[in-house]
Amino acid sequence: MKINVYIGYDKRQDKSDKFSDLINPPYQIAKHSILKNYKGDENDLVIQPIKLQDMIDNGLYWRKEDKLASTEFTYSRFLTPHLNNYDGIAIFCDSDFLWQCDIKELLEYYDEKYSVICVKHNYYPTQETKMDGKIQTIYPRKNWSSLMMFNCSHIDCQNLSLENVNTKSPKYLHRMNWTSDKNIGEIPPTYNWLEGWYDGSINPKVIHYTRGAPIHESWDGDYRINWIQHYEELI
Repeated sequence: MKINVYIGYDKRQDKSDKFSDLINPPYQIAKHSILKNYKGDENDLVIQPIKLQDMIDNGLYWRKEDKLASTEFTYSRFLTPHLNNYDGIAIFCDSDFLWQCDIKELLEYYDEKYSVICVKHNYYPTQETKMDGKIQTIYPRKNWSSLMMFNCSHIDCQNLSLENVNTKSPKYLHRMNWTSDKNIGEIPPTYNWLEGWYDGSINPKVIHYTRGAPIHESWDGDYRINWIQHYEELI
């Protein structure tokens, strides 16, 4: 089965003084970690960045800038079903992910009755800012949309039309109001383990550096060595 993976890309992370050997370290390391652990036919795995300027240039994105948006792909992530031609399975993840398992494992939780499948987190950050200085926004179902496995053929994914992605409210998109609750499937938390909020002594399937990837001088959290190891493999 072909797996299409879309990773959020924020051009503001292209340059890092501490990790200058790579262009956009978070994206490169997220992609590398997927490729490193993938055990299937390499021809069946396609990884693409969701770059905001590309979406704008191709007439797919015209949403007004949101000053509270923490990344350039805060809303463009919901273009994933469209980018996948509203057909088949597509996986989206943030760029501050580190995969320690074969991404094919997610397919064990796929069920065609669901429009989207995700980890249903239930937490509220207590810090006002992340380690990279960005505002820590708080809302129900926070981080549900940081990892989404879409059944792009599902009728509800039609609600993620270009018009809706560009005009509907943040609540409509991120709280998944575009689908019904019964059509949201669930993945175990180990596939979207929130660094800084979940137990740092556990070695999860997928680490999500929710407070920002370890590219900042002030970064002080769990699983730093895991990220650095992948960085060193790339340079």
